[in-house]
Amino acid sequence: MSQSVDVRDKVALITGANRGIGRQIAETFLAEGARKVWLAVRDTQSVQGMLDQYGDRVEAIKIDLSHPETITAAAQRASDTQIVVNNAGVLKNADPFDEDVIQALQFQMDINVVGLMYMAQAFAPVLKNNGGGAFVQLNSVASLRAFPAFCTYAASKAASYSITQSLRESLAEQGTMVVSVHPGPIDTEMANTAGLGDVAEPPTLVSEGIVNALKAGEMHVFPDTMARELWQHYEPFARNVVEPVQNEE
Repeated sequence: MSQSVDVRDKVALITGANRGIGRQIAETFLAEGARKVWLAVRDTQSVQGMLDQYGDRVEAIKIDLSHPETITAAAQRASDTQIVVNNAGVLKNADPFDEDVIQALQFQMDINVVGLMYMAQAFAPVLKNNGGGAFVQLNSVASLRAFPAFCTYAASKAASYSITQSLRESLAEQGTMVVSVHPGPIDTEMANTAGLGDVAEPPTLVSEGIVNALKAGEMHVFPDTMARELWQHYEPFARNVVEPVQNEE
């Protein structure tokens, strides 16, 4: 499926919108003319500054990916949503032989993978009712290339990327565009915690990449220097194997 989605005049919902990439996506969408942005966060007080700044163009809503009942409630309340950006996620450094590696894996799979599943299940009907729209998933370059210090994070993102591919084909039937975003090190608190602050690039690369991909009908976004270098090698496989949607009989 190839389609174009312009954020102008659209209602978007962004998880993890209180900081980092999520906040930048919200601000970029608003700058591009989005009619309204639902700021989906665990603590609605954390976006008070954005509520003061943007007024009735934004609204806080509670979503905690580890508590599916908040996702279900949000989907019922934010029934006007036309674009979902599932940005929220967690990273916990863990080497394959760390004592807590299994706990780290379970923690990240619960948020980064199971949380994605709940988001898709809750909001797919909302998007369908509003004409299709788009579902954007924040994955990572780590979904394609693992590193020992981030092995469990990479495993969770590889799983979420796999699910994103399946969602793309499933949601094509209802006219919903699916975008998979694969940033490298981006200048956020998460990158600094992971020790990648010295090579991190601005979050605007991610938010602008999403806007451009939606307009162009592109599935993949590899927005920064590290990501683009990986994309040069991965693109032929993605174009020929991942992106084609199987025709139904």
